[in-house]
Amino acid sequence: MPSKVETEKWKRQLVENAEKEILKLTDSEKFKSYLDTVAKFHRYSQRNIDLIYSQNPSASQVAGFKKWQNDFKRSVNKGEKGIRIAAPIIKKLTPEDQKMLDTTEEKAIVGYRYIPVFDVSQTSSKPVLSAKDFVKENLADHQNVTSLYNAFKDYLNQQTDLKVSEVPLATLNGAKGYFQPSTNEIVIGGDEPDNALKLKTLYHEYAHSQLHGLKSAFKDRPRAYQETQAEAVAYVAMQNIGVDTGNYSLGYVATWAKDKAVIHSALSEIQQVSNKVIELSDGLTKQLGLQKEPEHDLKKLSAQELNKSYQGLQQQVQQATNPQQKSELKNKLNDIHHEISNRTQKQLQAFTEENLSINQPKSELDQSLKR
Repeated sequence: MPSKVETEKWKRQLVENAEKEILKLTDSEKFKSYLDTVAKFHRYSQRNIDLIYSQNPSASQVAGFKKWQNDFKRSVNKGEKGIRIAAPIIKKLTPEDQKMLDTTEEKAIVGYRYIPVFDVSQTSSKPVLSAKDFVKENLADHQNVTSLYNAFKDYLNQQTDLKVSEVPLATLNGAKGYFQPSTNEIVIGGDEPDNALKLKTLYHEYAHSQLHGLKSAFKDRPRAYQETQAEAVAYVAMQNIGVDTGNYSLGYVATWAKDKAVIHSALSEIQQVSNKVIELSDGLTKQLGLQKEPEHDLKKLSAQELNKSYQGLQQQVQQATNPQQKSELKNKLNDIHHEISNRTQKQLQAFTEENLSINQPKSELDQSLKR
């Protein structure tokens, strides 16, 4: 068992290694690799994104040893080394603690411990199915990309104080779009033939509106700095939905790396807006019916998996507004219901055959039950 001093030294080393890796983001490819990690783990804190990236830049999905076994029916391969991430230590506060911390909260984070998680590539057995895979598959269809672009544009116009409009590309002097802080307006080249590039442009200009608007704390950043941040957010957003729009220009990050405080600030800002864009996009892809549940062979699913799918589909049916989508979800719900029913009948039949000595109900009682 390591001593407290040894443990603290190990923790510091873990964080220092992550810091060194972040400060190496001096070229476009390394920065893209980091942004890939942001896209895959956007629900994680920046601290844990940095830790995951520094230990395994190619990680795509992580979970603890038991979670892989219990929730995904997968086993961690023998000899694999865990990726350490920070988990909060939560303490129940005494009245004295509350007074000292000047809080009425019953619990508080008093520290962090570093727990091991494993990437999916370090495990084996059943495939990991994700609705995200089907979003990516559906967005391979350009019509669906257009639908997402229009849905995002409509959302910004109807649910925010932003105004999004379209003009001919010929009037934009070679640009694909722009954000005008004085009017809080995003303008997009409406006749852009590449639907994916059009969506990416909207993400880019939305990032400008959030990071560099008149009320933003970052509105006075250098122009090249602003462009790199907006392009980084667009890159993360497009990676999240699995749509590639070609090369990204992210070279200005080389300047950030000269100042530790600046690069951490820049990455934090990118992560905050990227998270917002991803949440919006996820909500819109669900509304558009693009986040379909993976097709399962129902007979191969465990009872627990069947019940989980049934409950999830019930919720989706209630939330669905598109009639066609609702009908498709109901059909899937019926399929799972029939599979559960068939299994139950088989189990009852098997139980009856194995316990023939158990008295059967009287015929008149049986008839009353059927009524």
